[in-house]
Amino acid sequence: MKIEWLGLSSYKLTESTGLSIVMDPYKSEKSGLDFPKTTADAVTISHRQYDSSAVLNGSKGKLVIETPGFHELDGVKLSGFLSYRDSNKGKERGRNIVYKVRMDGVEICHLGDIGEELSPMLAELIGMTNILFIPIGTGNTLDPQTAKEYVDMLMPDIVIPMQSTQRGWHRSDIGSMMDEFIDMFDESDVEHVGGNTVEFDRADFDGEKTRVLIFKHRAHS
Repeated sequence: MKIEWLGLSSYKLTESTGLSIVMDPYKSEKSGLDFPKTTADAVTISHRQYDSSAVLNGSKGKLVIETPGFHELDGVKLSGFLSYRDSNKGKERGRNIVYKVRMDGVEICHLGDIGEELSPMLAELIGMTNILFIPIGTGNTLDPQTAKEYVDMLMPDIVIPMQSTQRGWHRSDIGSMMDEFIDMFDESDVEHVGGNTVEFDRADFDGEKTRVLIFKHRAHS
């Protein structure tokens, strides 16, 4: 299966069959970053805000998922779990949907814009995860220490930190919060992707340790 970073917290997952899912597409005119031209069989929306709720153009007949529950699309299983964008049951910033996708035998979890500590119940719902997309920020999403607690509890093979800005992902460009999170891992476990796309096979995961994957900044369209 293939993962393509589309900018901000948006990623496109493509199965070996060609079926694709875009997660949290954003609106170019409000985000300051052009959303790339792409299509998908399904779109997931974690929360209704400009940085993650755009509906793709040119994708007629696509499935738009923005509620908790179970979905299946041509053999790809997708589950949405209710969570919150703050530590006060959503009273400050509203609800968030965590999505779990099984594609080509790989278990993928996109935490969206979650802003609360990981509860035992949500951890149980998420279950085993090979690839974890996790937001890092100050005040609005997860601080570095809380994000690391997510990683320690879920124990993914790969963690991909997400940052809702259009800044680059090279170490000299990213903010101090991202630096702090990355520094919690051994340097040998941090990998920089030489582009915006990476491919995985189920055999790539051995469960022995967690690797941090950092994508190169996508250029403006």
